[in-house]
Amino acid sequence: MIKLKYGNTNSFFIQGGSGLVVDTDYAGTLPAFYKALKQNNIKVRDIGYVLATHYHPDHMGLVGELMGQGVTLLLIDVQKDFVHFLDAIFERDGLPYVPVDEKQAAVISCGESRAFLKSIGIHGEIIHTPSHSEDSVSLVLDDGDCFVGDLDPFEHIEAYEDNRALKNDWEHILSLNPKRVFFAHRPEKILEGNLPLAIKM
Repeated sequence: MIKLKYGNTNSFFIQGGSGLVVDTDYAGTLPAFYKALKQNNIKVRDIGYVLATHYHPDHMGLVGELMGQGVTLLLIDVQKDFVHFLDAIFERDGLPYVPVDEKQAAVISCGESRAFLKSIGIHGEIIHTPSHSEDSVSLVLDDGDCFVGDLDPFEHIEAYEDNRALKNDWEHILSLNPKRVFFAHRPEKILEGNLPLAIKM
C-alpha cells in the first residue's frame, strides 16, 4: 500500500494484479496527482480501478478524469444514487471537473466485493459504513489495513448522544480484525491493544 498525499485528502494505491486507488482529491488536483504518482514510481497504467469511499467532492473529484484514461470505477451498489449528488458544486466553482459516467463502472454489492477484489489480486472486502453518509463504504484488507474515508474515529462514539450508527460501523470493521486504520483527513491509527472498552469485540 502506498499513501498518495497531494492535496487535502489522503489517497491510497493498493497493488494487486490490477492496482486500486482509494479516494481522490478535489477536481483540479490532477497535476498534483500525477506528481504524487511519479514520486512513488507509479504510472496511470498501473491503476486498474478507483474506489471512492463516498461521493463528496474531496473524495471523487478526479474519478471522471481517471476513467477517461482507462481506469475503471469500482462502484458499490449503495453508492449509485449519489454519484452526481454534488456535481453542481464543481460547476459552481468553475473547476475542471469531468462528470462520472457510471454506465462505464464496474457495479458490485458489498457481498460480491471479496470475490471481485480477489479477481484483481487484492484480498479483503468492502463494507457499508453509512454513519458518515449513506453512500460511505470502507475497505478492509486481510493484511490488516483498513481504509475508512471520513468515518469518525471510534473515540468519538461516546461524544454523541445517539451513537448507534457509528458504533455499528466500528463493530462491523473490528469484526474483520483490522490492524491499521487509514483516514482521509487524519493520521493513521494502530488498533492493536488500543480499543475503547465500549466497542471491544
